[in-house]
Amino acid sequence: MAELPTPDWMERYRQRVNEDPEMAVIGDWFSLDFKLAFEGDAWLLSVRGGRIVDIVHNPRFDRPARFTISAPMRVWTKFIRPDPEPLYHDFFAMLMRVPDFGIDGDSLAAMQNARALHRMMNILKTMEPLDGRS
Repeated sequence: MAELPTPDWMERYRQRVNEDPEMAVIGDWFSLDFKLAFEGDAWLLSVRGGRIVDIVHNPRFDRPARFTISAPMRVWTKFIRPDPEPLYHDFFAMLMRVPDFGIDGDSLAAMQNARALHRMMNILKTMEPLDGRS
């Protein structure tokens, strides 16, 4: 059974993003707040200059996000693993071909930062699987 991300898991994700040499190059202009939603569980990521400066679990209404990337856990567990199956191997493939995966909100802001966002999603894909498998 898939488990929701924990605060420690999200902190490890922040460290990986912030230590990533590619993000240091392509993330200069990526500065906004967005959410990752795992079923009903949401994480607000405050990104400034391509670095995650704050993470808030299930933020209140006074912490708006420009957009939300959301999917059910069965979709996230197919993406966050070392050997994802076809269509779950890439952020953009999922956007185009996986109906339960999507971006809500300001999709223009997401696409204006597509390269850095894609890198962040590729880093997410390398995290420990949420289904307990490695």
